[in-house]
Amino acid sequence: MGWDEVLTLWCAAWGVAALVGYGMSLAGVTKAQRTVRLTGRIVRVREPRHGGSRAGGISVVVSYRDPASGQEVIVTNDGERGEMITAAWEGREIGVSHPRGRPHAYRFSPTVQEPDRGLGWPGFAVFLVYVGLVVLAAVDWGWPWALIGFGGPGAVFAAVHLPGSVRAKNRRVERLAAMDSARGKVIAVLKDVSVDQDDGHTSTTITPVVSFTTREGTAVTAHCTSHLPGEAGAYGRDVTVHYTPADPAEFTLDRAAVRRSEERDVTVNVVVAVVLAATAVAGAALL
Repeated sequence: MGWDEVLTLWCAAWGVAALVGYGMSLAGVTKAQRTVRLTGRIVRVREPRHGGSRAGGISVVVSYRDPASGQEVIVTNDGERGEMITAAWEGREIGVSHPRGRPHAYRFSPTVQEPDRGLGWPGFAVFLVYVGLVVLAAVDWGWPWALIGFGGPGAVFAAVHLPGSVRAKNRRVERLAAMDSARGKVIAVLKDVSVDQDDGHTSTTITPVVSFTTREGTAVTAHCTSHLPGEAGAYGRDVTVHYTPADPAEFTLDRAAVRRSEERDVTVNVVVAVVLAATAVAGAALL
């Protein structure tokens, strides 16, 4: 079997997968569409133990109302319960979801999730079909078609989304400027050690936990994974926390560093768009 046949089968297989996925979405039977999405509220935050593990995130007790019975349900995030809660305070709304008919299999997300049609995997299958077609064109017509096929649409996509990225960056910079400040304290330093099964290499992850109280009196406990020098020995250290009043989960210890990071992200997006465009132009010139 030659490359043409292999690539044709690749495209056909992923094309069928995409059609099945879109068909399931139209029928309303995808996993995402069969998921019950609820709004929970944190009613208690358990203080992390210094020297413990960050696995599972900050331990919280969550309350939500069961739509079937109308009764209040109290659950915790102990064990494998979806996304980690890395910033918590009493009264914070978070997302709670579970498969239809299986409320015991609940999972958390830091934000309340909107209904989803489950089009992520079918869209990825379409992308794989496109990759196969580009490679097929490169095999049959010459490798410059690969440069055109990947560089051209990629450059268009990057250029279309660049203004949105700039606007998002500007909004984030505005939020940085409007942040309030509060005195905080590192109340724990978590330590996780992992061992590579292949070469036995050991890696250690250090996660400081900071606690601060907003101007409104909200006591926040959060993982602090950046802009804290000497994090391994930070236990008990007093810090200044800059936070967004509307969402204290958005905080930083160094606003200037975050602002530089935002500028750098936009620069990277511009460079990527230029490189992709140059790739497509080079492919066209080599035909």
